[in-house]
Amino acid sequence: MTSSEHKPFIPATESPAEFTLKAIITGAVFGVLFGAATVYLSLKAGLSVSASIPIAVLAISLGRRFLNTTILENNIIQTTGSAGESIASGVVFTMPGFLFLTDGIGADFFNYWTILTLSILGGLVGTLMMIPLRRSLIVQEHGTLPYPEGTACASVLIAGERGGNFAKTAYQGLGMALLYAFLQKVLHVIAEVPVWATKQTNRYFPSAQVAGEITPEYLGVGYIIGFRISAVLVGGGILAWLGLIPLLASVVPGDTIALQLQKLGYLTNLQTAGGPGGWNPQTHTFADTAAAIYRAYIRQIGAGAVTAGGFMTLLKTIPTIVSSFKQSFSRSSVVAMETEEQLSTSQRTARTEQDLSVRIVLIGSVVLIALMIVLPQIPGDSLLTKALIALLVIVFGFFFVTVASRIVGLIGSSSSPVSGMTIATIMGTALVFIGFGLTGRVYEPAVLVVGSMICVAAANAGATSQDLKTGYLVGATPKYQQMALFIGVIVSSLVVGATVKILDTPTPDLLAQGITHAIGSDKFPAPQGTLMATLIKGLLSFNLDWQFVLVGAFIAFVFELCGVSALAFAVGLYLPLSTTLPIFAGGLVKAIVDWNAKRKGAVEEDADLGRGSLFATGLVAGGALAGVAVALLSVNESIYNTLTSLTLERALASALGEGGYMMLGALAFVGLAVLLAKVGVTRA
Repeated sequence: MTSSEHKPFIPATESPAEFTLKAIITGAVFGVLFGAATVYLSLKAGLSVSASIPIAVLAISLGRRFLNTTILENNIIQTTGSAGESIASGVVFTMPGFLFLTDGIGADFFNYWTILTLSILGGLVGTLMMIPLRRSLIVQEHGTLPYPEGTACASVLIAGERGGNFAKTAYQGLGMALLYAFLQKVLHVIAEVPVWATKQTNRYFPSAQVAGEITPEYLGVGYIIGFRISAVLVGGGILAWLGLIPLLASVVPGDTIALQLQKLGYLTNLQTAGGPGGWNPQTHTFADTAAAIYRAYIRQIGAGAVTAGGFMTLLKTIPTIVSSFKQSFSRSSVVAMETEEQLSTSQRTARTEQDLSVRIVLIGSVVLIALMIVLPQIPGDSLLTKALIALLVIVFGFFFVTVASRIVGLIGSSSSPVSGMTIATIMGTALVFIGFGLTGRVYEPAVLVVGSMICVAAANAGATSQDLKTGYLVGATPKYQQMALFIGVIVSSLVVGATVKILDTPTPDLLAQGITHAIGSDKFPAPQGTLMATLIKGLLSFNLDWQFVLVGAFIAFVFELCGVSALAFAVGLYLPLSTTLPIFAGGLVKAIVDWNAKRKGAVEEDADLGRGSLFATGLVAGGALAGVAVALLSVNESIYNTLTSLTLERALASALGEGGYMMLGALAFVGLAVLLAKVGVTRA
């Protein structure tokens, strides 16, 4: 269908309520909630899930019962709220890297005001650059770029307007996740991470380990992303924890592992006990050799694999990049934008074609450059360095916003290689800095600042594109959506930065271990942030263990040759198996549901609107929000002690034995998976 044949659900001749205060406030609240949940999930697993569809479901439910909103107001609610998830993803994937730069040089930049500044600036770049691209990518290529999440979200809104009942199933998943999380995180009836492991002294298979962080949000994430991606993810974890770690445990002496941990800063010296895996200087052994090897070697191998996977993904999108730039700079697009601007001025443009003026893009870009030069939150030893940072952000911003929008138009936001774009940005920025003679650890924070803002911009551009597609289908007014996105970026950034800092606050247990940041610990490993810092240090300061990084890069290359998504496999290699295994369980449930539908000759469940997917969405939202709530409460020592006193773990472990207690947790997780499967196979 061409753009001229397109007929929106609400015709341009009608003007129902749209950009209203109640819609903006409701959307901002959802943006705050889902932004906080995404921060938690991304820090834990390095993954995020699109928030637009669940927000649309909730908007329909609340709108019908309490707010009396129109379909266009519901669209503004989900448009405003979706910014929270995209801003949170960009922030969490990059900014924790400040903590991991050389000699802690970036730690001072990991504060609320810097995070807030970079979030707002990056988010505004992503939204601003999409204004001139809407006509070429959303309208003129309507029949070419499906924008799957945006199309599904429009279907939700239209079905809701016609009397669909989507919210009930999502709320059921939310309630079940909250109940499960209460039993697991507060009462500890359900074990958090059941583990099966062999000892280092095992003759045939030393230090092999299978573990699962059996949370409802991981189960839901696996169901949403499906069997194929979750299988590739867990494949990386299996290679690491049942292949590489037992191999290294067989051939690398304990003292050598400890020396590597000392080099990486995990151990003060070989005479001091502790560190990852629990080093014992008297016996020269680890209490948990697998954990020690993971920190000493596997994470660097994984970082190399993720870097190579990101680049290969980016290389495959070069045709998309070229075509995007041709389309963006073609004469027809420029003429179309100028004509639209003139018509808008004379109030002759149809309501559904009214964008914000292109002048706003130009003026906004100049203002953003000026702010980056003068704001103290932007690192730089001179105005020239800051100006270089600002220029790189605008140039890379337009480039990767264009790329991100076209990519999510084809494959969806959840599969968009934002990390690959960020890696490319960091590489390009580092090369520019080296070209200007700006080398050494003092410039590491500056490179990460550029990468952070581009990551936020690319993530937000993907979400913005999906929102504009939804609006195009339902008949929204583009300029109102663009204004709502600006508001959503600012409001969500206020809370995302606060959530990051709160989750970074160490619990008394972490403080007792000498850990001053929860982010970067086993509690919140922040895999992408660690990767970005590792890459920057290797480029500017030559502190990278290139042998391990190259091993990871060639592992990724081999899997790409085999037709497997190298980036997804590499992320699985980098993350603990305890993260990817429960995600795979969710993907397996989705495969069973789809197989059952095919066996019965039924139409396979819609990827976004089926009951199983909506229930899984509720599991993700409920589990992540419960994790944020517990983390917030744990910051206060007295509340933390009260929560700790409620635990039933000791009593259950004493009655059932440690193995029995872990088995009880595993059975509870299986029960939740069975419930998800039953919901999935039940047709509305």
